[in-house]
Amino acid sequence: MPGSNRRALEKGRSLPADGLILDLEDAVAPAAKEEARRQVLEALAEGGYGHRELIVRINGLDSSWGRDDLTAAATSGADAILLPKVESADMVRSAEEALHAVGAPETLRLWCMIETPLGVLNSREIAASPRLEALVMGTSDLAKDLHAAHTPDRLPLVTSLGLCLLAARAHGLAIIDGVHLDLDDDEGFAESCRQGAEMGFDGKSLIHPKTIAEANRAFAPSPDDVARSHRIADAHAEAMAAGKGVVVVDGRLVEALHVAEAARLIALAEAIAARQS
Repeated sequence: MPGSNRRALEKGRSLPADGLILDLEDAVAPAAKEEARRQVLEALAEGGYGHRELIVRINGLDSSWGRDDLTAAATSGADAILLPKVESADMVRSAEEALHAVGAPETLRLWCMIETPLGVLNSREIAASPRLEALVMGTSDLAKDLHAAHTPDRLPLVTSLGLCLLAARAHGLAIIDGVHLDLDDDEGFAESCRQGAEMGFDGKSLIHPKTIAEANRAFAPSPDDVARSHRIADAHAEAMAAGKGVVVVDGRLVEALHVAEAARLIALAEAIAARQS
């Protein structure tokens, strides 16, 4: 949500999204940076966003606005601050030190955008920060720096996406897939969401409200997946109660890893249902 767009900030209160990135960086023209910061702070103070996680994307700390953005967001009531173009663990540590210096609450998380080749290569170290909660793929800038084509299958980006997924999972972080820029390409957007979900991403960055429904559908467990997860959980519980070590569900051997994944999908489905109600 562009921080300079008051109407967008208001509309965010009614969108069926899990999180809102209130943007002070790329979506805001240089002349509007100060006004955008003021409007975002006012929106956060007013509240009314319900369950939606609120993330403020600041300008780079080496920019004319970054330090002031960080200081303002630190005690704004936001859930997290999104750092753009993170390329090293030192950049994260610098933000952590600045947050500590201005009295940011320990509950305030950091998210990091990985959108350059150096950021991808250093994602393992970047992801190790104790204040970090999520990585966000900046696939548009990354494709530009790689001189890569925007293809429907995104094969030119698969290596970068995979490395960042490994870094996020190794450190127990969430990871959000990059944007799909063509708003008229409904089929391509749906395929991009399907691919991201299959790869293991937790969700997708969106740039228009009309794409929320498809993203929610793609990244939520399907009814079949949930039903099968319940069968696995029930069969495993029965087997344990009977002292059996082997469980077969739908003709397939079930091991501990399948039980853990079933529990994760059930919990995710229950969380989604709770929000929808």
